[in-house]
Formats: sequence, C-alpha cells, structure tokens
Amino acid sequence: MNDAADSRTWSDLKPIVDKMRENIEATPLGRNIGSFVDDMVAANRDRRFWTFFEEEDGGVATYGQVQDAIARTAGGLYAAGIRKGSHVAVMLPNIPAFPITWLAIAKLGAVMVPVNVGYTGRELNYVLTDSQSTFLIIHATCIPAYEALGDEAPLPPSAVMVVGAGAHEASGYSRIDDNAPDLPQDLPEPALDDLVNIQYTSGTTGFPKGCMLSHRYWLTISLVAAMRGGEDEDVKNVLAAQPFFYMDPQWLTLMAMRVGGQIFVAQRASSTRFMDWVRRYDIEYCLFPEIIYQQPETAADGDNRLKRVSVFGFNKEKHADFERRYHTLARESFGMTEVGSALFVPREAYHMVGSGTCGMVSPFREVQITDPEGNVVPNGEVGELCVRGPGIMQGYYRKPEANQASFRGDWFRTGDLFWRDEQGFHYIVGRLKDMIRRSGENIAAREVEAALSEMPQILEAAVVGVKDSARGEEVKAYIVLQPGVSEADATPMMIFEHCKSRLASFKTPRFVEYRDALPKTPSEKIAKQKLIAEKPDLRVGSFDRVTNQWL
Repeated sequence: MNDAADSRTWSDLKPIVDKMRENIEATPLGRNIGSFVDDMVAANRDRRFWTFFEEEDGGVATYGQVQDAIARTAGGLYAAGIRKGSHVAVMLPNIPAFPITWLAIAKLGAVMVPVNVGYTGRELNYVLTDSQSTFLIIHATCIPAYEALGDEAPLPPSAVMVVGAGAHEASGYSRIDDNAPDLPQDLPEPALDDLVNIQYTSGTTGFPKGCMLSHRYWLTISLVAAMRGGEDEDVKNVLAAQPFFYMDPQWLTLMAMRVGGQIFVAQRASSTRFMDWVRRYDIEYCLFPEIIYQQPETAADGDNRLKRVSVFGFNKEKHADFERRYHTLARESFGMTEVGSALFVPREAYHMVGSGTCGMVSPFREVQITDPEGNVVPNGEVGELCVRGPGIMQGYYRKPEANQASFRGDWFRTGDLFWRDEQGFHYIVGRLKDMIRRSGENIAAREVEAALSEMPQILEAAVVGVKDSARGEEVKAYIVLQPGVSEADATPMMIFEHCKSRLASFKTPRFVEYRDALPKTPSEKIAKQKLIAEKPDLRVGSFDRVTNQWL
C-alpha cells in the first residue's frame, strides 16, 4: 500500500494521469480481435493463459493451446456453414468452450449473441428471433429450455450445436467438428468496426435490446482496462467470477491477454469463496463486489497480492476501511454495455477516496451533462450523462425507436443523472430509466410487468426496486387483481411460480403487495414515484418470497 501513502498533491499527479490517457489513446488497437489474439500469442505462446479452476479436466491452457483451440473451433463452425456476418447465439456456462467459441466467431467475422444460461424457453426464443440468429451453440444442460419451445423452436436441429458433458446424449442435434478442414486462406478478414457481438441488455425499459458491438469496442475497453492502472502497476493475474454471457469476462479475457498475463475463471460467483480464490491464485486485479466486504472481517483479508480492484457504487463511507482491510487500492468507475468504459478514478487520485465519485472521463471518450433539451449544464448542476467516442455501440439491433430515444446525434444518452465538480470528477445521483439493478443484473421493470400481466388473475402490475444491503436492489411487484378474483385465487406463491416459468430466477419478484388500484398520472400512466414515496420501507405490507412471510 505504498501508493496510498503518496504525499504528492493532485496538482502534482494530474499531469501523470493526463500522460497516461495520452499513451492509451496512442496505443494501436490491432486490425481486429483475431489479429490481436495472434499478436499476443506470438509474444507469449508457451505461457499459461487461463485456468478454469473448477473444471475437472481441460481447464488449463497456454496461449498457444488457446490459439489452436480457436482455430479448430473456427474450422468446425465454418464447416457447419457459419460465415462472415452470420449471427450465432451462444448459451454456455463458464467453461473454456465459451471464450474459445467467441474468439472463433470473431476470427470468422461472424457475430456472437450471448444468452444467459438461466433463461427459460420463452426468453431464449425472444433472443433467438430478435437477433435473427441462424445458429445456436448450446450446453447440454440448457437443451431443456430450447426443447420447451416445441414446434415454436425457431431453428432446425442441424443449426443447433450441443457442447459439454452429455452432448452426445442430446440426439437429433449437431456438434462442432473438431476435425474439420483448416479455414480457407482467402477468408475475408473482419474490419475493426465490423460487428462481433449483439450483446443483450435490460439497461432501459422494455424487453432486452441487443447492443451492436464491434471489434473496436472490445479492443478499446480491454486496452483501457489494461493500462489505466499506470505504467508501474504490472498486473498479471486476473480473476473473472462473473458469467461469460455478460460483458465483463469477455473484456477481462482480452485485458489479461494484452498484459501477457493469466485469467482465472470461476464457474459462478461465490461470496464465501471469493477471497480464497484471490489468495490461492495470487490474484492481482479483479472486480470486487461489495457483498464480499459485508462478510465478517478476518485476519487473512489483507493477506493477498491485490494491486488494484474495481468497485461499483461502493459505500463511500466504507471506502477507506475497505482499502485498510484488504491492503489494496479500490477505484470506482462507470460504464455500460452500450459505451464500455465512460468514467474512471485514476489510482493516483488518493484524495478522492470516500468522495463517492465515479471518476474522470475515460480514454477514447467524451462526456457531457445535459438538461432535458440537450443543453450542457454548468459544473455542480444535475443533468443526464451523455457519452460519445470511437467504439461505443452502433445502436440497438432492429430497434429504431429505441435508437432515436437513446441518441442525440452521436451522443448516447445514458439515462443516468450526474453532476461534475470543478476538478472534472463526476458523481451519480440517480436513474431516469425504469430499471432495477440486482446483484449486478439489470432488470427491466416492463419485462417483469409483461410476464405478470400474462397471469389471468392479474389486472395490472407495477414493478419497482427495493433497496437491499446485500444485492443493491430487490424486485417488488404491486398487484391489482381482476374484479371478482381474491388473493386466495392468486396467492403470492402462485404469482412467484408464474414468474419463474417465464423469467430467469433473478428477475422473479421477491416482494408482492396487493393493491385495490395503482396511482396514475393525468395521462393514465402508473405513477411509480407515488408508490415509492408512500413509505420509507417498501418492504412493509409485502409478502417476502425469501422469508415466506408477510412483513
């Protein structure tokens, strides 16, 4: 923690930060993800690149072995008919096949559509059809979700490729041919701004929307992540404990590759085992969930090799204690699937510990805070954060109305309210958009409301977020029943089971409250702010699915 004792002032350190930004923006990105991988392998061929430490077999690979696996998979995908521009849905857990498949798809110039492995058939069908995917690569354990679609399944069995233990028991589907011929020498190479992901997010109201992300997007975000710790940081061991179908492990993989390091991957997040992983694998950088800090303090907490961690929305009153407890630097940042990295707190900004800031403008980005008419507001005033720069998403796939609402020219409107101080540090105030953020998951209230409305006994539903110390927010549903329907005809457990049949488990409401009617605006829209303002603790008067009782 020598850095934390740096006695230089911010006026001394800011030129160092400005120079770092200049160096990052001057660093070549590479032609595309495939050429970037080839360059990194050439420099580190025999070094270990990843360890999927909960895999019983095949979880360890060198840079060269990863490159060989990418080539074999790309050959198999090409033999199956996948070409430049093909949309390929990938529904895999945290196993080596996920990043191998993604990088193989990138090599072909095709487009990956990641799918949450917790999705029901209904949700999977939406993503497949909305993204116009023509192929699905799916883990054997996820096949029941696809088969639940029955005759409504949008793809023929030949376009569904099953991987993982039990794949050969899923009869009638295809496999990726590991012994396919090598790719043709004259294969067209993807350009830097060609699409490589349609990454679904529920970051705004409505059903999930696919963010169109390019090779430039991923190379930019991974470059910024690798270099923003400064020239002296030298991070090599990186932990990924989040699902690969989210954006974080994808850029963490490229970040680790850029620094010639190694990435350690967990099957799934665990608050009780997290610090054991950090110590066992000598982790030097990771995304650090606040729920880990909420575990009882132990004498071993500071026994680690962490050089810096990223935190998001961390309790500013506990920031300094966090750094004391874990003997590391914790730095906030702000980003979205739509824009990648937008704001970050430099490691040199020691004086901002405990301030609650999300940081300064990230490399390759411009930001402005605007009023509803798009006018830039002065420092200290609250407005909507807007972001632009090379490599942000190219729009939501096949959602012209959402694109029109989300962009003002080339500025992306985040829907988040911020203010900026005189030093150029930004502070988040709240959200304009109607979403709930639970344990890092973005949940669109409208999607949950649509699922609730499919229950015949329900006339109307409104979904809001309830503050929760462990998960950030929990989902609460206000329910108005159809005339003549009693609560006994639509019990909380019936409502929960209905939601579980249509939504991933993390979207299912935890709290339910019955109402005779919902407050409305003059235009007859549900006035959620009135619901939220009714009582200081929104749990009161609700049935809690977790404790199985009325509160």
